[in-house]
Amino acid sequence: MKALVLRNYDRQPDSILLTEKPIPPLKHGEVLVHIAAASINPSDLIFLRGQYGIVKPLPVVPGFEGSGRVVAAGGGVFAKMLLGKRVACHSPEDGDGTWAEYMVCQADGCIPLFKQTTDEQGAALIVNPMTAWALVDLAQKGGHQSYLQTAAAGALGFMIARLGWRRGMMGLHIVRRPEQVGMMKTQGLEHVLDSSEPQFEQRLKEACQKFHITIAFDAVGGALTAQLAAAMPRGSHIVVYGALSGENCQVSPGDLLFRDQKLEGFWLTEWIKKKTFIQKLIFAFQVQRRLSDDLQTHVQSRFPLEQFREAIELYKKKRSDGKVLLIP
Repeated sequence: MKALVLRNYDRQPDSILLTEKPIPPLKHGEVLVHIAAASINPSDLIFLRGQYGIVKPLPVVPGFEGSGRVVAAGGGVFAKMLLGKRVACHSPEDGDGTWAEYMVCQADGCIPLFKQTTDEQGAALIVNPMTAWALVDLAQKGGHQSYLQTAAAGALGFMIARLGWRRGMMGLHIVRRPEQVGMMKTQGLEHVLDSSEPQFEQRLKEACQKFHITIAFDAVGGALTAQLAAAMPRGSHIVVYGALSGENCQVSPGDLLFRDQKLEGFWLTEWIKKKTFIQKLIFAFQVQRRLSDDLQTHVQSRFPLEQFREAIELYKKKRSDGKVLLIP
């Protein structure tokens, strides 16, 4: 099979190569998925640098999520049930990923796709939609009536905004460029702040107090985390689920000690591990039903494996313009 193979975590251009490799044999409970489409996500870019929560032995095929058809099963009831079915899938923690023509994974790591769900929607079913659903669910179950989010102009940010609106929650959306403010407002999002503005911190504090925002979803980290903590009311909760700034989260000990604020991380991989098999399936089907509206993914471009460098560069430069897919 054709596959993209990561050889080093050194960020050099020749660290990833398109090559041919044998399709590995299947073990009990595993399936072979013929990949139809594979997503490029921020988590993939972090993984390529060796900075993700999972650092796999090299060489390895990158790619955390994709979609395709199960063409072989290694045994087990669920694996055999999936044979011939279209699925969304994620890579195993210790094996090759989706940036290839085929991927071997555990059957319980696959989500059967509805007939109306396209391969492209399926390829982006797991990372963004499930994270958005889990975060909004966390806020709602915590009794929060409003929330704020950073990196709001990205695909995941729009998903959080749409889900929050549907559940009756008020959202404050933080972006980093003036043109993103206009883009957000054309989509009906009223409360948008630009973190590059000179008066950002003051406006952020006023908005947090006015709307009593007690939970924040932070995908950026760095100094922005400290700005959130300083602006939010006493007893607020900051959930860090990304590291787009590439910098450590900064927060004043005084905010944590004397203002009873909480700072915690959220990683979808660990969150899902705590679910039973049945809970995972129910959750996956709930999310899949919303792929055409609240959790819709816009695809800006598609590339064959041979053009992976162009695909990665485009996504780095224009993340807010939509998903970039690899089509084996």
